[in-house]
Amino acid sequence: MSSTFPDLEALRALEPVQQPAYPDRAAVDAVVERLRKMPPLVFAGECDDLKDKIAAVSRGEAFLLQGGDCAETFDGVTADNVRNKLRTLLQMAVVLTYAGSVPVVKVGRMAGQYAKPRSSDLETRDGITLPAYRGDAVNGFEFTEASRIPDPSRLLDVYNASAATLNLVRAFVTGGYADLRQVHTWNTDFVRNSGVGRRYEQMAAELDKAMSFMTAIGIDPEELRRVDFHSSHEALLMEYEHAMTRIDSRTDQPYNVSGHFVWIGERTRQLDGAHVEYFSHIRNPIGCKLGPTATADDALALAAKLNPENEPGRLTFITRFGAAKIRDGLPDLVEKVSAEGVSVAWVCDPMHGNTFESSTGYKTRRFDDVVDEVQGFFDVHRSLGTWPGGILVEMTGDDVTECIGGGEELTEAGLAHRYESVVDPRLNRVQSLELAFHVAEMLRKA
Repeated sequence: MSSTFPDLEALRALEPVQQPAYPDRAAVDAVVERLRKMPPLVFAGECDDLKDKIAAVSRGEAFLLQGGDCAETFDGVTADNVRNKLRTLLQMAVVLTYAGSVPVVKVGRMAGQYAKPRSSDLETRDGITLPAYRGDAVNGFEFTEASRIPDPSRLLDVYNASAATLNLVRAFVTGGYADLRQVHTWNTDFVRNSGVGRRYEQMAAELDKAMSFMTAIGIDPEELRRVDFHSSHEALLMEYEHAMTRIDSRTDQPYNVSGHFVWIGERTRQLDGAHVEYFSHIRNPIGCKLGPTATADDALALAAKLNPENEPGRLTFITRFGAAKIRDGLPDLVEKVSAEGVSVAWVCDPMHGNTFESSTGYKTRRFDDVVDEVQGFFDVHRSLGTWPGGILVEMTGDDVTECIGGGEELTEAGLAHRYESVVDPRLNRVQSLELAFHVAEMLRKA
């Protein structure tokens, strides 16, 4: 490892927050050593390609679409599940590209999103208190003492599950499934029969005509047959992320090879903390969440620490204010960061600031709040003359009911019947596509 890159013990000495309380440190160290010998899941050159694409986002020349599960599960690593999520993201990207008239950078919140920060270390049910579920990377969702003990061997399962997911994604995006001639086949029955599905079919028919014209005049670019698709996750667990860091043979620089794009969460962005220190050394394109407590000075200090050379495409600020706070909280951040000449892509996370508990006891979000936060994000950037660079959404390719509202008019009563998320509520396929049409309208006006 590079002489300037901090070793794991140095990062542990900074007392990283939101980490599992492993009962056996020797077992953790043994897993870390095994992970250090595993092949990379992604390559440094692919990370550099994504950095170039995000640089275009920061210049206002492209839009970033990032989406996937709030927390992946090992059981969810199936061909159907991966294909469904990818299919939904492809549909959203086509809507944004064609209806919004802007190039779209496609990033999956997948192949690594197995750990989640929690507001409490403990969970109590019926008088029994156990460690909180922190994602399949740490412990089990089942509410038993044995299941909830943090198990470091799960980090090896994270690697294997991520590798399997990436293999499937690469096969789909290069093997013909992502071909734009497939736009109609991506629209399965339960989506096609919805209002937004019918709107998508009309757009797909227009796209067919455009492609037929291109073929007739002899234009058949490779870009129509495949897409560039990158993986991302919150780099939360220090042992895993450090073990998956490699020195690139081309540049002699450290890269996190567990995903192309990794980000720092709202709960782990302490300027003197272990996560910011680790992220300041890796060369991937990176993100940092900024919530309602973030100030412009916080953002400037983080930019100075994480991107001291002000490299375009290196740093993305992902804002998560909530619909009620974005119009008041975001302007000062964007205005002051822009005034300092900081090169950054601005992306909106309209999910995490809008979560509440339903009357039936489920964590949920209102679709209208999600749309309103994105609209507020666009409104702020339009007023300041800056570029609303993208969205990060928690979504699934399945027909679930976890967020209420939208064109399907999903209600709280439906949460009890089709709620499958193990942590946070996600938009279903129809809601995701509906959001894409809303954002496409915003892009046209931007």
